[in-house]
Amino acid sequence: MQAKNISNGVKHLGIIISGLVQGVSFRYFAKEQADSLSIFGLVKNLDNGRVYIEVEGTEDNLKKFVAWCQSGPGLAKVENVKIVENKLKNFINFKIEH
Repeated sequence: MQAKNISNGVKHLGIIISGLVQGVSFRYFAKEQADSLSIFGLVKNLDNGRVYIEVEGTEDNLKKFVAWCQSGPGLAKVENVKIVENKLKNFINFKIEH
């Protein structure tokens, strides 16, 4: 679901994370981090073994979220994090897609 345009200092990032990032509860912990930082968007596993995340939030909170993505949850072994800034989609929550 999307709400009306709310761009005041809010940015949208697309993030692709590679490494050992599936089967280690990455999506669950990403949601936990996003919720704690008031970040909205989605997270899902990709067929190629990577994790894809779209997030929207303040620049400060997005920096904290991206910093978390660099290591992920305890069992993850993050090798690369690719970040692209995109146009706002105005997410109203953070969800795990299956």
